[in-house]
Amino acid sequence: MAIDLKKLSHTQLNDLIHRAERRKEEIAVESVQKIRDRILKLLSDEGLTFEQVFGGKRGRGKAKGSKVKPKYRNPADASQTWAGRGKRPRWFADALAAGKKEKDLLIG
Repeated sequence: MAIDLKKLSHTQLNDLIHRAERRKEEIAVESVQKIRDRILKLLSDEGLTFEQVFGGKRGRGKAKGSKVKPKYRNPADASQTWAGRGKRPRWFADALAAGKKEKDLLIG
């Protein structure tokens, strides 16, 4: 399956690259699925479950967007807290601009 790249136009080359990359991704997914199937068959043949061998539930990572304990509190309004993740709240940035240090805003 030799392709003479010199005979292809710019558009044809881009299309070929796109199709090749898509196929490469498909092969990677197929490979992972084959390995997963082999592991599950081996576990089944041994009379074991995924959970017994690896612990926890299969395919269950930490939930995205799960709550994190607050790390900082607004000294002017104790109801405003921030876990230290994501964009800084306005009150936090204002406190730093006013000369406070991050450690001054830590909770307990």
